[in-house]
Amino acid sequence: MSAKDAKYGFGRLIDLARSEPVTVEKHGRPVVVVMAVEEYERLRESADSGAASLKTSADAAKRRRGTKQV
Repeated sequence: MSAKDAKYGFGRLIDLARSEPVTVEKHGRPVVVVMAVEEYERLRESADSGAASLKTSADAAKRRRGTKQV
């Protein structure tokens, strides 16, 4: 969807974004994605749990290296 269409058809943009993410383009280039808040929250939770998993793995690796240095 163009930025102009998004501006003048904001209600339609909201309706579309409720069912699937909508990419808004400016001068033919994608600039933003509009999505339902439920999808946004799902992505944030997924990212948060992934980051926590990476931190746990990194902490475990540090502990293993720490015990090997004795």
